[in-house]
Amino acid sequence: MSEAAKPAASTAPVASAPPATPAPVAAAAPAAAPVPGAPKPVIAFEDFAKLDLRVAKIISCEPHPKADKLWKLQVDDGSGTPRQLCAGVKEYYTPEQMVGRSIIIVANLAPKVIRGEESRGMLLAASDVPKDAAAADPAAKRQVILLKPDGDLPPGSIVS
Repeated sequence: MSEAAKPAASTAPVASAPPATPAPVAAAAPAAAPVPGAPKPVIAFEDFAKLDLRVAKIISCEPHPKADKLWKLQVDDGSGTPRQLCAGVKEYYTPEQMVGRSIIIVANLAPKVIRGEESRGMLLAASDVPKDAAAADPAAKRQVILLKPDGDLPPGSIVS
């Protein structure tokens, strides 16, 4: 091919593509409502180690004067002084089923006044249906089981 037949190189500036516009940023979706029974956030071992879990024996059980679903319990936690707990298990256990039972409590939970009665700890229980799911669906039958030692341990025994 002769030099004359070759196309001339263009000296015109090459048009560049327009600068890319950033993709629109999607607005943050509203936080999803918690799923009943969904796992809770992971905590550090050090946070779990702060819990003082103890064996306690229920020495009395009476209705909470201002709450239909609560028992007012006196428990022996091994300290020599009865400890009062308010427990929301009234629809699952009678006083006769509660008194004399060994349970597991969170002994170092900050005291909280619940409808005029001070609760100085919390008993531990397991359930097959989360409380919030049972409240949302009246047809849901919920089973609640108190956690207890597998053997006979004195009140105040450490749970680890």
